Amino acid sequence: MSRLLIEEHPVLIIPSLAVKLGIREAVVLQQMHYWIVKSTHIREKRKWVYNTYKDWHEQLPFWSERSIRHTIYSLEKKGLLRSAMFNKSRMDQTKWYTIDYEKLAKLDIQDPQVQSPALHGQMSWQRLADEEVSLTKPIPEITTETTTKKIHIPFSEIVEYLNSKTGSAYKPSTKRTRDLIRARWNEGFTLKDMKKVIDLKTAEWLHNPYWRKYLRPETLFGTKFESYLNQKPTVKRVWREEEFNLDD
Repeated sequence: MSRLLIEEHPVLIIPSLAVKLGIREAVVLQQMHYWIVKSTHIREKRKWVYNTYKDWHEQLPFWSERSIRHTIYSLEKKGLLRSAMFNKSRMDQTKWYTIDYEKLAKLDIQDPQVQSPALHGQMSWQRLADEEVSLTKPIPEITTETTTKKIHIPFSEIVEYLNSKTGSAYKPSTKRTRDLIRARWNEGFTLKDMKKVIDLKTAEWLHNPYWRKYLRPETLFGTKFESYLNQKPTVKRVWREEEFNLDD
């Protein structure tokens, strides 16, 4: 079997949603929903997620960054996607997004009459959508009972390990650093994985005047984390004296 069919996370499409909005809008909205479910950022009693257009493009590389930008704008114009600026610095123009689930529900996107030809009428898109995570169901507000069940993430151990390897002085309490580590942790990566990436990239970048500046949390624990984790260790070649022909 081709590895292309099993090695990557699939991109979900709810067909009835695609009929209503278009394929691109349906895919982007579903991708937004995926991250909103995992988000811990709550404003105005809603969960929000932030990513740059470049970040979204890395998740949906089959479309250009420009196409993704236009698709997000289309969803905002339809009122299905809300955007805001919650950044402390005015220089930080990263946009935050949330889905207006109430408005989405009014589209009545689950149409039991729309069925897949491949299923020969045995399963409607309503049922197919329900078997995934339905986009029309708002995410429950976080209550005191749910917030008490916190997952322990070793922020201090990870950041202190990075500092010890690179001679840096990053703080484990920095919000951006914690958000990045939490995002990777929620994806299933472990402390061992974090340390491995730090070791791999330190060995590769530390003594390079240009690349060593990227030994920082936003690079190491960003969207390329899994690629770093799976790269081969840098091999340093030891030259033997007989390989140098000084008589040439």
